[in-house]
This record gives sequence, structure tokens and C-alpha cells, in this order.
Amino acid sequence: MLSFIARRCATGLLMLVALSLLIFVLLRMAPGDPIDAYINPSVPMSASDLETLRDRLGLDQPLPLQYIGWLRAALSGDFGYSIQRSGVQVLPLVMERIGPTALLMGMGLAIAIIVGIAAGIYSAVRRNAWPDIAMSVLSFIGISSPAFLTALLGLYFFSVLLRWAPSGGMQTAGAPFSISDVLAHLILPACLLSIGHAALIMRYMRASLLEVLNQDYVRTARAKGVREFWVIIKHATRNALLPVITLIGSTVGIAIGGAIFLESVFNWPGMGLLLVNAVGTRDYPVIMGATLVIGVCVILVNILTDVAYAFVDPRIQVA
Repeated sequence: MLSFIARRCATGLLMLVALSLLIFVLLRMAPGDPIDAYINPSVPMSASDLETLRDRLGLDQPLPLQYIGWLRAALSGDFGYSIQRSGVQVLPLVMERIGPTALLMGMGLAIAIIVGIAAGIYSAVRRNAWPDIAMSVLSFIGISSPAFLTALLGLYFFSVLLRWAPSGGMQTAGAPFSISDVLAHLILPACLLSIGHAALIMRYMRASLLEVLNQDYVRTARAKGVREFWVIIKHATRNALLPVITLIGSTVGIAIGGAIFLESVFNWPGMGLLLVNAVGTRDYPVIMGATLVIGVCVILVNILTDVAYAFVDPRIQVA
């Protein structure tokens, strides 16, 4: 197990390097000169001043040397300084946004996992009955709804029309911090984030459980007189969870994309809102730093997903 984890971590490091190289190249391929993000257009600068600034920032070097210099500094924990926030280092700026994003994604995925697995089990047990048909229709709607549409509709109906939840932010402006206030602001975006993932998990859980219920060992357990509840929960559900675990691990990256839209709509002070603002202002160091941190989180979750396989199904041997 330890050697497997070590190999997966080594693979993850290579993926991070490839990701950083891809983002670096794409940013340099964007229209315009990167130096434009560092200067105030209302303040005239001579050609010599521009060359001096370009030399100080290392933008006069070839792209491979620029990337190697950035990567060397990033490995030591130095992601540079934000362009739009004078004197603010990128790494502390990114790290302080991880907590709100982790809270939003954690709550959203927890709701999606609980609701999706429970609905999938119930739908498989009640196969072709009206609850199964109704949940299948709702799941297709949830899977087909894009994150930005779900966020806007949820904000309009539940915050503007019904006034059941705050319309944005992480806590009430000017009010003292309280857990209940944060939860009041969290519940709506978390539920909206969970819709598509819960629908997808429900479909996978239903299909996997239906396949498992036709296995010989399930029929044997029923023939031995085991109660149907324990046949479903103990014998069938555990083996049916394998594809669901794979799906949950892969949805983390998708959830980050959905969180970017939700944080923008609800003004949630997380990584998504930081990244959107950085792209809008061409804050290249913040884009690179935020993307790399997001990549680390996604790779770590995928490693944990692979490790969880062995605990869910002992038949799986880690080579």
C-alpha cells in the first residue's frame, strides 16, 4: 500500500508540473503583452522605462527560462506578488481563500453523496415503480442543468422572490461572526452545487445496485433467510459502491468548476471568485498560484479515491 501511494504521489507531481507548464504557455499565448498588466495606462511611460520594467520582471528572457525561473521559485513556496494588490504575496492570498471554497465544496459534495446514494438505493429497490420513474426524470433534469443556470435560478427564486436565504456573501456585513450566520449563507449555494452531482451519483448507484442484486451471493443470502434490509445494505450496497467511489473522486474537479460559477454569483469569498477576478484583471501570478493549488487538491482527492478502493472491497489487490 505504501509503495502504491508513493507511486501515485510521484505521478501526481509530474501531473502538477505538466499542468503548470500548460497554464504558463496558455497565459503567454493570450492576446496582448503581459507587461500591460503591470502598468497603469493613465501614467505615460517611456520605452526605456518599459524595457527596465520588463528586465526586472524577467519578461525579456525566453519563455523556457521564464518558466524554469517561476517553477524554481514556486517549489520553494514563492509564487510572487499579485499585480493588482500591491505588495500582497500570492501564496498567502490563495491560502486564505481555500477555507471558504473547501467549506462550500465539502458541504455540497456531502449533500450530493448522501442524497445521491440514498436515492439510488431506493430507486433500485423500487425499480420501475412511480418513485423510480419520478427520480429518474428529476436526475436527468439535474444532470442536464448547467451550473450557472442553476445558480441564477436558485438565487432568483430562493433569495429574491421567497427570501428564504441570503443573496450573497459568507456572512452578514457588519454583524459579528457566528456559525449560524455562516450556515444561513452556506446552505443555498451548497444545495445548488450538489444538484448535478447528486443526480449523477443517483444514476450510477441505481445502475450498479441493480447489477449487484442479480448476483448469486445475493440470491444465496436471501435463500438463507437474511432480512431484505440487510441483504441490500450489507451484501449489495458495499459492492455497488465501487463505481460510485470512482465517480465521487472524479467529480471533485467538476465541482471546482461549478464552485467558480457559484462563488461569482453569490459573491462567496473563495478560490473561484479569486480566480475569476484574477482572469478579469490579468493578474498572472494569482492565476498561476490558484491553478496550481487547485491542481494539488484534485490530485490528492484522486489519490485518496484510489486508496479507498482497498477498504471498500477487500478483493481488490493493490499491485
